[in-house]
Amino acid sequence: MKHISSPPAVSAPPRDGRIDMIRGLALAMIFINHVPGNHYEVLTSKNFGFSDAAEAFVLLAGVSAALAYAKHFEAKRWWAGIAGPWHRAWVLYMVHIVISVTVLGLVAAMLRFGEVPELISRDNFNRFVEDPVGVLIGLPLLLHQFGYVNILPLYILLMLVAPLLIWAGQRRPGWLLIGSLAVWAAAGITWQNLPNYPNQGGWFLNPFSWQLIFVLGVLTGLALRGKRRFVPARRGLILAAAVYASLAFLVKQVPLVDQGFYVVMKTLREAGVPYLLVDFNKGYLQLPRLLHVLSLAYLISVSSHVRAFSASRWAWPLVVMGRQALPVFAVGTVLSFAARAALHYFDPTLTIVEDVVILGGLLALVLLAWVKELSRAALGAPRPPIVTEEPGQVAVPRSRPAQI
Repeated sequence: MKHISSPPAVSAPPRDGRIDMIRGLALAMIFINHVPGNHYEVLTSKNFGFSDAAEAFVLLAGVSAALAYAKHFEAKRWWAGIAGPWHRAWVLYMVHIVISVTVLGLVAAMLRFGEVPELISRDNFNRFVEDPVGVLIGLPLLLHQFGYVNILPLYILLMLVAPLLIWAGQRRPGWLLIGSLAVWAAAGITWQNLPNYPNQGGWFLNPFSWQLIFVLGVLTGLALRGKRRFVPARRGLILAAAVYASLAFLVKQVPLVDQGFYVVMKTLREAGVPYLLVDFNKGYLQLPRLLHVLSLAYLISVSSHVRAFSASRWAWPLVVMGRQALPVFAVGTVLSFAARAALHYFDPTLTIVEDVVILGGLLALVLLAWVKELSRAALGAPRPPIVTEEPGQVAVPRSRPAQI
């Protein structure tokens, strides 16, 4: 009888640490921005350009999805390529429901026991007081979303369609990009969106618009698997990206430039140019925001300094957070509401309170990620080393990368 030997074990290859580092940085900025009004907000990306951490987060989600699941389609393991993203969507759905119920309980407790009605009177929590039955219908259907708890529903939908996007990106990347651009443009021009029951209006992050940045991430991830760049490194493109990122920085930081830029954009709108191209609406991912995050992503991708820093010990807190993105995001969301509640009990002029709350929260997230890493190591799960190769080389992670 012929003996069938098991395949040899394959050690995990190196992975690009920039993905984890930037994801970890986005998580840190999301936590800070989810505690509105604190003085650390001035350090987050939204103050230096048109986009913020959410765009970077979704772009990297697309990259990670392609790196994690494209191998199944390459090997014609069709069901594995479908079941992987769908299982991830189910996990994200359960986490979203737990987060939503937890923060609802937190703001309700602040109303009953802390006599602080401010938290439940905003961010779409007031609808639970006005129409609890409607919210209980909309919440599990992902139609009703509380403020600051609305990125996972978008990600869930994107993961449900990820198998189709990856499959199409492997075969007809040009057509996939054209189709994605068409959906983005149609949604932005006609203002189509999914409902936000029982409220009027639609999702805060319109999935018809935000799918474009996810698709761009998928195409980037597929290119990385092929040891190439999705957008080639060209001096002209680098210059254009740097000029646009610099303009966005000046608009945000220099009032005179901001006023002049506003006049130009208003004039274009009055001349009939669609709002999609000359406005800054986050929900519809309008062109100025989209170009800004893509410019930053391109500049980061061609920078040897970013690559080197991501492999250094100084980047470790961000890298470890990026590797454990889902628990860090979930706990960070709850902590951000707890921080908002805590700040209501203290004099807002006491900056030391904000220091303790914000820095303490960030430290707690790093420790959480570290404990998760230690647990992973104790259970024997392999962890690919961070890339340290010279600029210009591309390392392709073939084991499943960390995702949110």
